[in-house]
Amino acid sequence: MKINQIIAVLEEMAPLSYAEDFDNVGLLVGNQETEATGVLICHDALENVIDEAVRENCNLVVCFHPILFSGLKKITGKNYVERAVIKAIKNDIAIFAVHTALDNHQEGVNKIFCSILGLTDTKILIPKQNFIKKLVTYTVPENAEKVRNAMFKAGAGKIGNYEDCSFNSEGFSTYKGNENSNPTIGNQLELTQTNEIKIEVTFEKHFESSILKALFSNHIYEEVAYEIYDLQNSHQNIGLGMIGTLEKPMDEKDFLLFVKDKIQADGIRHTVFLNKKIQKVAVLGGSGSFAIKEAIRAGADAFLTADLKYHQFYEAENQLLLADVGHFESERYTKNYILDYLTKKMPNFAFILSKENTNPVKYL
Repeated sequence: MKINQIIAVLEEMAPLSYAEDFDNVGLLVGNQETEATGVLICHDALENVIDEAVRENCNLVVCFHPILFSGLKKITGKNYVERAVIKAIKNDIAIFAVHTALDNHQEGVNKIFCSILGLTDTKILIPKQNFIKKLVTYTVPENAEKVRNAMFKAGAGKIGNYEDCSFNSEGFSTYKGNENSNPTIGNQLELTQTNEIKIEVTFEKHFESSILKALFSNHIYEEVAYEIYDLQNSHQNIGLGMIGTLEKPMDEKDFLLFVKDKIQADGIRHTVFLNKKIQKVAVLGGSGSFAIKEAIRAGADAFLTADLKYHQFYEAENQLLLADVGHFESERYTKNYILDYLTKKMPNFAFILSKENTNPVKYL
């Protein structure tokens, strides 16, 4: 099996188009055409993890955080990033990162967090914007079903729990081909009027090229008329953070002790107790200070995230319990999810969970 075959499954699990624009996901180091000997799954692809991959005969490391985040002008081994990359290259080890592609997935990082806490009725906290497009095209009635079905198969027409969604309306079209035209209906240099079906479908933007290919391959016209629009609709099933409900309300201190135990945190920083029960809980694995106001607007009793600065605790405004549970801790079960997903998809291949603890934060 080649590395690119494993990458294809990883991109099914966490489409790279789901990632935030600032992120650096996908294949960061290595040649995807190389035969895979084994896959090591980790949180951070540090130098000690690359050593582990060498020991385990794994030439693909799948990590959550990208070891290469910003550009490198030199690779001299002067810092932990350069040393890890150099060691990976020397040992012909590829590195693939998922990060916010999995953060934004409805079954990804934050759903995992919610599941660990037993939250139910979960939904995305900050739905992804500028991700949905709309295609409009026109064809004769006898060609309409073929075109629709081809676009559906290519990824169009999915809305929440529904698929094969489209809007169709009847009308008539006019056209006149020049001396170089080859019209399917009508003749050159003649004004032609024909009945047509207008087909409208929405789609996630990463499907655009495959949908257009399907449209052109299945349309009967020499020249296919179509329009594509960017929509302002938010995508309710893709986005950052998640909010859900505890089965039973808990006192604030009991709730934090419960969270601490579930995610194996050595400590939790939090705002003042408000003497109210906690039942509706918002979470955002990793750095999530930007979502404090969203958690308040969503009516959360508590918001769990990480990397909060001193003044950001004030932003809770005594409206919810705000807690910094630790960056690594809030994402710690992500690598287990990746392992389970890959194992189910490719049960006969060697996938190994890293034993290295790459959490750089320690508590006295």
